[in-house]
Amino acid sequence: MSIPACPKCSSNYAYQDQAYLVCPECGYEWNPAEMTDENEFIVKDANGTVLRVGDKVTLIKDLKVKGASQGLKIGSKTTIRKIVESKDHELDCKFSGVGEIMVTAKYVKKV
Repeated sequence: MSIPACPKCSSNYAYQDQAYLVCPECGYEWNPAEMTDENEFIVKDANGTVLRVGDKVTLIKDLKVKGASQGLKIGSKTTIRKIVESKDHELDCKFSGVGEIMVTAKYVKKV
């Protein structure tokens, strides 16, 4: 069995101690059976549904667009092109008539 590198410090010197793996360099202990992708950024819509790339979403609120003469109306539908880890806007979407826009996840719901 190959022992994976430490998820905290990427050390290759981890060893097994019963059900856990231990890193001697940073002291981190983890159970490989319970490991999930900690680097995965999870985005939820207004209803708490997890969003993924390719999901179809609709706006639940009228949004003003900086630098544009028109805004986005409630009910506008789009597909998520990319999810970005950011404080302000997580979803990269393309709306017809407006173009590519970053949208905050709390203003959309999954269709």
